[in-house]
Amino acid sequence: MAVEKKGMSPYEAERERTVQENKRKMEALNLRQLSAAVAPKTPSPMKHKRRRIFHAAAVVAPSPPRRSRRLADLPEIKYADACAEVPTHGERVGRWSPRKRSGSIYLARPGTTSMKARLEAETKAEELEAQLDPEFPSFVKRMLHSHVVRGFWLGLPSHFCDLYMPKQDCTITLVDDKDEEFGTNYLAYKKGLSGGWAGFALDHVIQDGDATVFQLIKPTTFKVHIIRATVDDDNEDAE
Repeated sequence: MAVEKKGMSPYEAERERTVQENKRKMEALNLRQLSAAVAPKTPSPMKHKRRRIFHAAAVVAPSPPRRSRRLADLPEIKYADACAEVPTHGERVGRWSPRKRSGSIYLARPGTTSMKARLEAETKAEELEAQLDPEFPSFVKRMLHSHVVRGFWLGLPSHFCDLYMPKQDCTITLVDDKDEEFGTNYLAYKKGLSGGWAGFALDHVIQDGDATVFQLIKPTTFKVHIIRATVDDDNEDAE
């Protein structure tokens, strides 16, 4: 046991004895030699990754697109040429109609339709509706740009559809003043006319600002009356 040094406090003397006792135990167990024998002498070298070398592959010519056997004998369509044939503003082109092929398609009438002209057309349509047989339900519909120029979707009044229109998709026939019939597609969940309405609007040259009266003369047949709006060539709205 180590001799206590002079001037050491009792706590330091006790600590010194504990340290010396632990050293003797480690020497008795030969721990230092065992740890040196277990530890590796030299660190393991890092594994070197092999660098992947990419060789430039030969350029492969693209194969022609696969075509259906039914279309293999048909001439190939060149979409660039087809796009070049799209008519410019003012040219007349054919447009499909469920009843017949319409003779032309138009963009919009020259000049503008003033708000006053629109209201006058709607007023005349309401007066006409008041003169119709009340036995057959009817409604007035103002024509907007989306109805007759782009889109050709005609939404019908929701309350009218709930009361009188079929609850499932069907064909609705439109009859004009000459008793000519036009078939249209009625979408029940959207409550409007889609396919076929474009043909009717184009054949009757219905324009933005006009007003129409739809009279349900049969469960799936409308009599359509068209009220034309006047046009302001000076491009100014009348007060």
